[in-house]
Amino acid sequence: MRHTLPIAPQFYVTAPQPCPYLEGRMERKLFTALQGEMADKLNDSLSKQGFRRSQNVLYRPSCAECSACMSARIDVSLFTPSRSQRRVNKRADHLKRRATSPWATEDQYALFRKYLDGRHATGGMADMDMFEFAAMVEETPIRSRLIEYEEDNSLRAVCLTDILDDGLSMVYSFFDPDLEKLSLGTYIILDHIKIAQDLGLPYVYLGYWVPGSPKMGYKAKFKGLEVYTGGAWKQLSDPSEHDADVHPLSTDPIAEQVARIHLPDGRN
Repeated sequence: MRHTLPIAPQFYVTAPQPCPYLEGRMERKLFTALQGEMADKLNDSLSKQGFRRSQNVLYRPSCAECSACMSARIDVSLFTPSRSQRRVNKRADHLKRRATSPWATEDQYALFRKYLDGRHATGGMADMDMFEFAAMVEETPIRSRLIEYEEDNSLRAVCLTDILDDGLSMVYSFFDPDLEKLSLGTYIILDHIKIAQDLGLPYVYLGYWVPGSPKMGYKAKFKGLEVYTGGAWKQLSDPSEHDADVHPLSTDPIAEQVARIHLPDGRN
């Protein structure tokens, strides 16, 4: 009888390109493929180490002279809504939530286009067509759901959400930009906190928090926020303690980063 060891994931680095969060910076990502029968376990393990999923790829920032981007998650046991967040919940509590399989529809794409045109007209996703949108939604080898929010049978907001062994990971969300008074971006996060609490899951993963980036400042407003920095999750007590200064020694060499990654089978 022949015994074979599982093939360890191979890690790669993207070429530098302009940073979407901090002007004048260049970003670089460390990434690996997400596939095979170990996909769920790999996603669970690497998400706890600051990685994010995009279709069949797991990645995290690995910029040469900058370590501003930090993966962020909310410890739902420590979360209490602020006064303004309670108002957001009250204003949007008429929306109906529906969880569906990750299957793209024309209504979703129409809302997605309206969101991009209103909020991110010059962003990297601005030219996505229906086929690319469908790939973003449907190409997932793990447990994923589309969380839809409706009002009078009209789609108002959507979030592509992964179900991890320790929480919910908000992969991508979009909403009607005309409904600014509802603060739908904040409401989606608040509702995911509620879902996690109902399911007994300890965390809601939000993506990256970037000090110095106005686009990411809202994440620091959620109590119980943790950031992944220095190889560990730490409570974000004071956002001003973190900066976005550039320094040539702010990140370790790629080989050292990869050597410290823990895989699901216990290997590095």
